[in-house]
Amino acid sequence: MKTYIQNIHVEQAIKGIERLVAIPSYLQEPAENAPFGMPVRQCLTECLALFKEEGFEVYEDPEGYYGYAEIGQGEKTMGILCHLDVVPPGDLSLWKTNPFETVVTETALVGRGVQDDKGPSMAALYAVKALRDAGVTFQHKIRFIFGTDEENLWRCMSRYHEKEEQVDFGFVPDSKFPVIYAEKGLLQVYFEGPNVNGYEVSGGSALNVVPDEARFRKSDYQALVSYFEKQGWPYQVDEAEDVFIAKGRAIHSKSAPDGVNAISRLMVALDSIQPDFLSQLLGNKIGEDANGLSLFGHVSDEMSGDLTFNVATLSADNKKTTIGLDIRMPVTTDKELILTQLEKVAQEFGFTCHEHDYLASLYVPKESELVQTLLQTYRDMTGDLREPQVNGGATYARAMKNCVAFGAMFKDTKDTMHQPNETWQRDELEMTMKIYAEAIYRLQQLDVS
Repeated sequence: MKTYIQNIHVEQAIKGIERLVAIPSYLQEPAENAPFGMPVRQCLTECLALFKEEGFEVYEDPEGYYGYAEIGQGEKTMGILCHLDVVPPGDLSLWKTNPFETVVTETALVGRGVQDDKGPSMAALYAVKALRDAGVTFQHKIRFIFGTDEENLWRCMSRYHEKEEQVDFGFVPDSKFPVIYAEKGLLQVYFEGPNVNGYEVSGGSALNVVPDEARFRKSDYQALVSYFEKQGWPYQVDEAEDVFIAKGRAIHSKSAPDGVNAISRLMVALDSIQPDFLSQLLGNKIGEDANGLSLFGHVSDEMSGDLTFNVATLSADNKKTTIGLDIRMPVTTDKELILTQLEKVAQEFGFTCHEHDYLASLYVPKESELVQTLLQTYRDMTGDLREPQVNGGATYARAMKNCVAFGAMFKDTKDTMHQPNETWQRDELEMTMKIYAEAIYRLQQLDVS
């Protein structure tokens, strides 16, 4: 196999990552032609400018929902679907560096978005550039599609589908190797209900992140201090504000059992100390269960494993209580059964249940030419013979026909997506670029019907 990636391409990818990470493109207040906030729109504009510099034809939706960049000819279009929005940085005190300034060392890159998804997007761009520099002719048009609301409601993709054409096949550089041929269903709901008396509690910043902090405001919190110390759980106290802060460990909701949910721990403690309807639901009924066993029983299938459950956000005061839940359902699970049980539990504790977002599961047969081409490329490049996988994450592969997620995380990659000090190893960046270049070359040879 020919090696397309040279050192210059890796350095160019790093420069591109630096340009995009510098823009804090997480969901903020909408502005004119910036539906998800001005920084998100600025990141879209900057990304398209970068692609134009590299010889692509670009288009930016005038309303700021999406953009795309094209190169090559052909009647068929190969899509590479990327997203430019990121999750908020969270507690800045947990970052060792500025989250929106890429720190580049000899071995790694650190910054919000280097793994999810600005880094892999740049790896894909400069893989294409490396092919072009090597004189490769593209049989199929390549279209990079850039979304701006992936971490929330995918409103960017809805707008894209209203205005633009589907691609014929493609991949998403926003998951794991060797290749993801199926993705779990995603269901996000809100419980809304009565107020709590005598205290305020809040936690979580996004539905797709396990909350690493939950704040309890009341003049008397010593019982919480005692409980947390007895359990050996981390916490902080802000005496000036009369706030007790439960600490957890953030991780993507798809991997909720591997995180530590600060909201859940706070509610478990409150249920032991001063139980009320809120703590009985979140602390007693659910507790630290990240698989929803107490709500749904054991929900699993052979193809995609267990259901995961994340109490992602909480806001409660003397006005109302709102709980945000993120559920990743096995591929064969009936969404209506899950939703019906959630509505039943909500009613039991005095809440109403509102569906916020739903993304159906993804399935592309393992035997398909697309999956087998990507799988064989990965195996040839790495010697890793693992089978195609199922993932709990929701990628843009669901947004297009005949698309799957392909990289950029390896078997031993430390997953720091949605966490402080998000990091991507430099050798993994380089290897990803080599795999993408070879994969794109092979995909270009397919006779897509």
